[in-house]
Amino acid sequence: MQLTRRGFFKATALAFAGSMAFELSTQSEALAAPVDANWKLVNTEEYTNICCYCSGGCGSIVSVRDGEVINVEGDPDHPINEGCLCPKGAAMFQLRNVVDDETGEIIHNPERKTTPMVRRPGASDWEEISWEEAIEGIARRVKDTRDETFVETENGITVNYTPAIGSLGGSQQNSEEEYLILKMMRSLGVVAIDNQARV
Repeated sequence: MQLTRRGFFKATALAFAGSMAFELSTQSEALAAPVDANWKLVNTEEYTNICCYCSGGCGSIVSVRDGEVINVEGDPDHPINEGCLCPKGAAMFQLRNVVDDETGEIIHNPERKTTPMVRRPGASDWEEISWEEAIEGIARRVKDTRDETFVETENGITVNYTPAIGSLGGSQQNSEEEYLILKMMRSLGVVAIDNQARV
């Protein structure tokens, strides 16, 4: 049997069409299968996210039902972790929810802190404060520390820096945020600047 070029293309097109028809028919059967109401991820919405723990920037998929986190798992399409998560990343679910030891049900983590807390000088207990109080207190301490330790000149040379404040950047900021943080620290006269991603 002698196969022409035109005949080869026809045979290839027929084989492709046949395999596609078979594939589509099996997929329609799978889609028509009843959904088991006991499945963990039934009726959930999935959101992609980045792990909050280290500078790796691993991708995760967070499944949510009715505003509640149901599941956190690695994102197989993410180029960094390709679906894997380290033990810390796998435990991200426990930032918000934990499994109750007595009932085995998922409940909100009772240890999760949602407001700023402060331990006053000489006190042994932490107390909750408002976000406004926290921001004002941090700003006041930064300003006081800078004013008390600011060095304008050293050996007749203008240096304008403070040796009493350091900045350690986080790993989840993007380049633009890090640029703004660096500009703010430099404007305060901070020279001890580092980032967790480098360490």
